[in-house]
Amino acid sequence: MCLAVPAKLISKRDDLGLVELGGVEREVSLMLTPEAEVGQYLIVHAGFAINVMDEEEAGATLALLNELAEAAQEP
Repeated sequence: MCLAVPAKLISKRDDLGLVELGGVEREVSLMLTPEAEVGQYLIVHAGFAINVMDEEEAGATLALLNELAEAAQEP
């Protein structure tokens, strides 16, 4: 199963961006989302930003992912 997750774009240089998710920073390709602006949330999959999403939707998605992670750790 593959999973794409929302991450915040914190810097951009040409077609590369630095995103942050849960305190972890990763470099991703912006070739598919050249319109992305620093501060926006991107859907990231396999090292590529594949879409720009609004902050409210990103927050809701991240909250659900956190709920799943917490539930997985319950006995």
